[in-house]
Amino acid sequence: MSKELPPCPVEVTLMLISDRWKVLILRDLLSGTKRFGELKKSIGSISQKVLTSNLRSMEEDGLLTRKVYAEVPPRVEYTLTELGESLRPILFAMQQWGIDYQKKQAQA
Repeated sequence: MSKELPPCPVEVTLMLISDRWKVLILRDLLSGTKRFGELKKSIGSISQKVLTSNLRSMEEDGLLTRKVYAEVPPRVEYTLTELGESLRPILFAMQQWGIDYQKKQAQA
């Protein structure tokens, strides 16, 4: 059974990436596959529980894949799917807007 999606396309996008942690996870995975520890270290102040929850949610939404290696200790890697990769232009636009905003604030 699929999710009931809002009629507004902007709302659909926000539903998938509105959490600040999800955007930062996407940012980190745009450069390639990452392990859980790498994501946690890069994002910084996120708790393990919140990171796990967001990764599971993003996997359910089809934005990333999770690969578990049968090793000791276990190794888990996360990679963007084609759908997740398609968010690149949106994140790039957000980055550019943030850079412009920082410049304007520095000049004020």
